[in-house]
Amino acid sequence: MNATVNHFLDALNHPFRLEIDRLRSIILASSPLLSENIKWNGPNYSVEDEDRITMRVHPPKQQVQLIFHRGAKKQMQPQERLISDPSGILVWKENDRAIATFQSLEAIEHAKNALTTIIQSWIQASQS
Repeated sequence: MNATVNHFLDALNHPFRLEIDRLRSIILASSPLLSENIKWNGPNYSVEDEDRITMRVHPPKQQVQLIFHRGAKKQMQPQERLISDPSGILVWKENDRAIATFQSLEAIEHAKNALTTIIQSWIQASQS
């Protein structure tokens, strides 16, 4: 895990720090292509400097969200959703933007395998 992100989160003193760290571990273990930094006031994951997943930790609520996207700039929308999600974890905002919300460490652990598949599929589909 990135030391800068650790320091940011230490200073934040978020009530869901355990959940945040568990999600960080799952995300980073899902693909060696991902690098971690801070962007938009939260942990952010990119492939070759192209943002792909951002963690929403503000305001500190009783939840953490992962935003799956294709970068900061709006792009031409694909005709269909970028990936399939048989697990139903994702709430789609556009065909290339979805959100996964977690309200407990137990929910994260329960979703771990599906989330890993989603991350791997997202990285592959968003690079095309």
